[in-house]
Amino acid sequence: MSTTKASGTSKNGRDSRPQYLGVKLYDGEKAKPGSIIVRQRGSKIVPGKNVKIGRDHTIYAIKEGTVKFQTKKFLKFNGLKKTSKIANVI
Repeated sequence: MSTTKASGTSKNGRDSRPQYLGVKLYDGEKAKPGSIIVRQRGSKIVPGKNVKIGRDHTIYAIKEGTVKFQTKKFLKFNGLKKTSKIANVI
């Protein structure tokens, strides 16, 4: 019995699946309850009205409506101004 196979084999023939991140429902599209709006790493877009954030920072709708994105300027506690993107379902 041989210690190696007769045909050529590869030890690095596996590949991981892509993450498929990004915006799934754009501004003005209809959203049903539970439909994913944004898949993201970190909270680049924060949840607004009728929207919740999941454990992996996925933003999803909790009510039926139309998706609306907006930017809002905040004043942080240290006096710096910050703009953030907000996803709403109206």
